Amino acid sequence: ESLALRYRMVLDWLESLTGGTLSRIHIVGGGSQNRQLCQMTASACDRPVLAGPVEATAIGNVVMQAISRGTLGSIAEARDLIRASFPLVEYSPKEVAPWDNAFERFCEIVK
Repeated sequence: ESLALRYRMVLDWLESLTGGTLSRIHIVGGGSQNRQLCQMTASACDRPVLAGPVEATAIGNVVMQAISRGTLGSIAEARDLIRASFPLVEYSPKEVAPWDNAFERFCEIVK
């Protein structure tokens, strides 16, 4: 729960710094395998969460090498390839109000 609430805190900071709204959250790497964390994050942040790919670091390394060798033409092409090759799991926010209350308490504690 505290990790999901911390994600919410960082999301709020990012949005206040940029003046924009982030429409969704991507969780990659090992954390993307934790269904409970992904669902809690979606609910705590009131944003959909896209989870995956699990091996994001290795995949990123491979596509950067492919770009440098000319096998892939651009980062956009690499993203398209990754999107087509690795399924993502989407989590939608549920029961957001209790998370809003928990977030208020969390902010008081971590100040």
